[in-house]
Amino acid sequence: MTQTQEKFDTKPAAQTGVVPTFMVAVEQSFSSEQRVIHDDLALKIMPSLYQWLIKLFQKPALRDWLINISEKQAAGIWSAMMCRKRYIDDKVVVAVSDGQVASIVNLGAGFDTRLYRLPALSAVPVWEVDQPGNIKSKGKGVKKALEAIPAHVTLVPINFMEQDVSDVLRTQGYAGDNKTFFIWEAVSQYLTEAAVRRTFEFLSKAPAGSQLTFTYVRKDFIEGKNLYWLEKFYTEVIIKNKQWLFGFDPEEVDNFLSEYGWRFMEHLGYDELAERYMKPTGRELPSMMIERMVYATKM
Repeated sequence: MTQTQEKFDTKPAAQTGVVPTFMVAVEQSFSSEQRVIHDDLALKIMPSLYQWLIKLFQKPALRDWLINISEKQAAGIWSAMMCRKRYIDDKVVVAVSDGQVASIVNLGAGFDTRLYRLPALSAVPVWEVDQPGNIKSKGKGVKKALEAIPAHVTLVPINFMEQDVSDVLRTQGYAGDNKTFFIWEAVSQYLTEAAVRRTFEFLSKAPAGSQLTFTYVRKDFIEGKNLYWLEKFYTEVIIKNKQWLFGFDPEEVDNFLSEYGWRFMEHLGYDELAERYMKPTGRELPSMMIERMVYATKM
């Protein structure tokens, strides 16, 4: 059986969809000056059990304990989650506010709230794409928080391993003929190379001037060649749970993008993101070394 024919269990990836927003919701317990990201919807859209836990962990002592535990499991993870979200927020707001794009597609949206909480994005059509279970749960959460799914948002269920993004989006009203801002945050590592390339085949058809932000995990970590002092984390996500499947070599990202008609505008390590977003808060947290951020434009 070939890689493209083989069935892969997508449940491990789906189960992680709630975690980043959970962490963002806990982040709100810091003072305004100490927060990397401001999100008044993160708590509201979460399932009831998670809301209870978030309120518990928003107590400073328990919050700090949670952050410390998270850092012991994967050094740099808290800063990574906050900084990458803030970076994407900034890029998409500028792109929409300046009229550079006319639509937004969030591939692997999870419980992320940016398309609901950022006023600048309320006037453009948005498609949020994720696994059916996540889309169903998020839809319930958004309705609970806002009473209804905003008219400019379309929630799109998909199995990234088996379905074609272009075909699925077309059935949901996305024609692909307008400049689009694509968000692909913390998704590529959960896919096979074949699935990653299918996504880029879809992205290759985007109009010139479209924009893309995406994160990726280093290939040498996925392959176990360099564990970056994250031995326990590697064992958990790759050996034991087999959650992460694919990584990029940072030296090859530019050529990979070029194959599909894209070129990067920024290619950043999380130490650079932390310098931009974490340092001004006065908080000192380590930076995650195994993940990087790309901001690209369609040629």
